[in-house]
Amino acid sequence: MWLFLAFVAVPIIEIALFIQVGGVIGTWPTLGIVVLTAILGTWLVRAQGRQAMGNLQRSFSQLSDPTEPLAHGAMVLVSGVLLLTPGFFTDALGFALLVPGIRTAVFQYFRKRVRVQTFSMGGRDFRPSADPEVIDGEFFEVDPVKKPTHRPSGWTKH
Repeated sequence: MWLFLAFVAVPIIEIALFIQVGGVIGTWPTLGIVVLTAILGTWLVRAQGRQAMGNLQRSFSQLSDPTEPLAHGAMVLVSGVLLLTPGFFTDALGFALLVPGIRTAVFQYFRKRVRVQTFSMGGRDFRPSADPEVIDGEFFEVDPVKKPTHRPSGWTKH
């Protein structure tokens, strides 16, 4: 239902804004603003997207939770779609999503409303523990392979 309302309301809002802005400044300046925001938006999305990818790669290399960098990357992607869509309303939403503080606020809003029960990384499932001090994990004891030429180092007694 909400999606249907968005598909109906957004074009109506855009048409109304085009009529209002075009009536005040004229047709060609209005079209110029739309093209200029698309160009500026593309440039900003590329820069923000590179930064989001760097943050995501950093979270993977540090084996930290990639949830927030993934969400920021997705919001930058949505921002790019909104900025390439002609219109003032979608441009305003797209530029708003390029502000890191607004993306963080949106992420926190959804984080409070979404509960993760499990996630997988590297083929293993992880389940959040009720106690934040507990870290679940698995280990395997690996015995070093000893070759007949290896003698004790003398640092340990056998």
